[in-house]
Amino acid sequence: MDTAKTVKEYYNSSVEAEWNRIAGRPEFLLTCRFLDKYIKPGDSKYINSGDSVLDIGGGPGRYSLYLSQKGCNVTLFDLSDKNIEFAKNKADELNLKLNTICGDAREADSLVNKQFDYILLMGPMYHLLEEEDRIKAVNSALKLLKPNGIIFVSFISVYGGLIYMTKCAQDIIISEVPMEINFRETVINRRSYSGEAFTLAHFIQMKEILPFMERFPLEKLHLFGQEGIMTLNEDKIMSQPQNVIDAFVDFSLKVCENEELLSWSEHLMYVGRKKQC
Repeated sequence: MDTAKTVKEYYNSSVEAEWNRIAGRPEFLLTCRFLDKYIKPGDSKYINSGDSVLDIGGGPGRYSLYLSQKGCNVTLFDLSDKNIEFAKNKADELNLKLNTICGDAREADSLVNKQFDYILLMGPMYHLLEEEDRIKAVNSALKLLKPNGIIFVSFISVYGGLIYMTKCAQDIIISEVPMEINFRETVINRRSYSGEAFTLAHFIQMKEILPFMERFPLEKLHLFGQEGIMTLNEDKIMSQPQNVIDAFVDFSLKVCENEELLSWSEHLMYVGRKKQC
């Protein structure tokens, strides 16, 4: 099975949906709080005078354009040529400078010829089914990260699939489709899941994230739930007055690293600083 081809075809056919998926939603709002904690904006008098950022697997560029608007020098690297085309057009609409490269995250270091202050790796860990490929993607990214630079790595939690089932697809609980049976058994047996989902995807057990990331020359800064505590009632929360929404985001920020609450989020992010050799 050509995993890269399958995943590329999926994202080429769902660019608008992916662009809209996180717009103004808890995942985006909370993640941006962590990005803002570290990534320095540029001087408004000078284009792209802020920190340099490589967004690997950044899809149609929601985070890339957010950081570019803040004056950062951003390069978007993605497997989907349609995502790249969409992001370039959005950048032109917004009068922003955005560098773009189309390619496979496992080979990023052979396609990019500079190092960056920060790297976002928010997509590849979702879709590389084999651990050796996930290792290649992280190692490739780290070759492009400056010493003491910071990497942001996202994973989809196995419990993210469980949350989706309870919120949006309750019939999965009785489905006899082999994929759904396999997923239910994965949750029951506390394993990670790799295989068919919304496309080919890897859903990780939370307990496996830190051991996986500890094999790389990184100092852990954070492991947090990207939706905080908001996932289960996200639509209701986001329909509240703005002051209530802001309060939920602020509260989530205070508790999103609590180990016992990580399972409340669909997406988990590891933030680490690259050690000096």
